[in-house]
Amino acid sequence: MQQDTLFDTGATGDDSSSSHLPLAARLRPRTLSDYVGQSHLLAEDKPARKAIEAGALGSVIFWAPPGCGKTSLAYLIAQYANAVVEARSAVTAGVADIRTIAKIAKERRKLQNKPTLLLLDEIHHFNRSQQDSLLGYLEDGTFSLIGATTENPFFVLNPALLSRARVLKLNPLSTDEIGALLNRALTDPKYGLGDRQLTLEPDAQTHLIRCADGDARLALNALETASYQVADGSVISLSLIEETLQRPAVRYDQQGDYHYDTISAFIKSVRGSDADAALHYLARMITAGEDPRFIMRRLLILASEDIGNADPMGLVIAAAGLQAVEKLGMPEARLTLGQVTTYLAKARKSNRAYLALQKAMEDAETKPLTPIPLHLRNAPHSELKKLGHGVDYKYPHDYPGHWVEQTYLPEGDWNTPYYQERDDDL
Repeated sequence: MQQDTLFDTGATGDDSSSSHLPLAARLRPRTLSDYVGQSHLLAEDKPARKAIEAGALGSVIFWAPPGCGKTSLAYLIAQYANAVVEARSAVTAGVADIRTIAKIAKERRKLQNKPTLLLLDEIHHFNRSQQDSLLGYLEDGTFSLIGATTENPFFVLNPALLSRARVLKLNPLSTDEIGALLNRALTDPKYGLGDRQLTLEPDAQTHLIRCADGDARLALNALETASYQVADGSVISLSLIEETLQRPAVRYDQQGDYHYDTISAFIKSVRGSDADAALHYLARMITAGEDPRFIMRRLLILASEDIGNADPMGLVIAAAGLQAVEKLGMPEARLTLGQVTTYLAKARKSNRAYLALQKAMEDAETKPLTPIPLHLRNAPHSELKKLGHGVDYKYPHDYPGHWVEQTYLPEGDWNTPYYQERDDDL
């Protein structure tokens, strides 16, 4: 069943009730046909769209960046299911709130025969016991759940909850999609700014779309703020948009998916010997306020994993860099970060030590561990020597070149040689 209202929690959908709302809220879609973005889920032939239109989507987790339409889509799902939305933020809500909502939902179902949809924003802020409090209500159908999170749900949500709520990944809006929303905002006379006859300079629109970086709310809020500065019928200029935005918002959650994508791109750029790309991602992290110790620890790992014995000084410099960063703090520590990053990016690379350890670990984990040869065993007591411990061990420094042939590996079907040098490693 479709409802001709913006929200199922009391909005009437007329001008008088929505005129006080921000532009981004007024422009929320009333039907799926009005919704902009997420075509991978909402195209006409997609199963998710058909389930929404049938009012049978069930409980889901929206994994998405800010401003891509999570809340709007949640209210549309409720609208098609003829459900009443109970919206809460996991930042402020707790188990007592969930119990209250469950009680209301049961009474609503009994008295009005209407289902309830719990929209729980920032669901990753619920701890494990709070997440567990949802499970029984989802099992018996007291309410359905839409949990919204900007963080990777597979890292922050209980497996039990994930088994009851399907994860739907929402994408940042494309430049064309943001542009379409801006055009709608400028031309819609009922819910947008169409009655003011404003226009947006092409350069201003391009700059606004770029700075929004897929965040529709940011773009619409900036447009609305700029519109307050001009008279009806005016042109919103590039300079006004630049003044309104000040600078592109840095969206970087240190526990979120973008955080892991950035550090991944940084390390892969260093591994690939591209100092410019590495510095670019380093600058992103520094600007966003990333912990410099976290960056240095990752570089310390890379120095052994990807440079290894091709340039042993890489590990020395990375270790010294970590020490320097801890002593200096920011902003001075960024100089050390830049120095270590560029050194490691330009250093010769070898992963032979890393691969050798991986092969040895595989043997140790999957094959029978045969006895250590007697001549290599420790013999702190004379009785152990009588049993052969340490007997016939050849001390390499007693031989020319500090080397002598003897067996070190225990008997076994080992995947050796583990460590294989190449000419270009040294």
